[in-house]
Amino acid sequence: MKKYILFDHDGVLVDTEFWYYKAGERALADIGLTLDEDQYLRDMGQGSGTWAQARAAGVDEQTIGRQREVRDSYYQEYLRTEAIEIEGVVEALAELSKYVRMAIVTTAKRVDFDIIHEKRQIKQFMDFILAREDYELAKPHPEPYLTGLKRLGATKEETLVVEDSSRGLNSAVAAGIDCAIVHNDFTKTHDFSRASYRIKTLIELKDIILDVT
Repeated sequence: MKKYILFDHDGVLVDTEFWYYKAGERALADIGLTLDEDQYLRDMGQGSGTWAQARAAGVDEQTIGRQREVRDSYYQEYLRTEAIEIEGVVEALAELSKYVRMAIVTTAKRVDFDIIHEKRQIKQFMDFILAREDYELAKPHPEPYLTGLKRLGATKEETLVVEDSSRGLNSAVAAGIDCAIVHNDFTKTHDFSRASYRIKTLIELKDIILDVT
């Protein structure tokens, strides 16, 4: 039986991956560039994203820095105005909390995370949240999940990671932790061959952690 769950955030607990992409697309469109979605998804799997295409197009770092701030502003606008709920998440967390301790390990910046959770009920089930500012090296490096393990005082064998992207999966695998991939339309083309489990919804985690066969 698993005793701990480390959740990714974007695309797992809230439906934000697409809007992050759209914010980047809009920021590049402002300087006359088109963000290719397929290439973005490939780059995302390697731990990069919007700015890889900008650099490939010859955009200088000063412009990228400026448009990054523009992207962040667009993204926060979407977070406040778009429907980003994932049906059944709060109910699943309430059920899972009867059996395991849980935490969030996200590449989201703290400011974005706080905007998302101003009026949501997800944080109440979590021991802690690790945002991008809480570790040095981002996914797919194992540091985020190893930091989560240390905070929980948990072993790798007792823990399950829940992810929706190959970047996150590779981080969990590199940390030596079993990973369940939850379905997300935006990242469904990623390579999940190294996942321990594939699920449609979070409530399916109950059978995994209780080792129901």
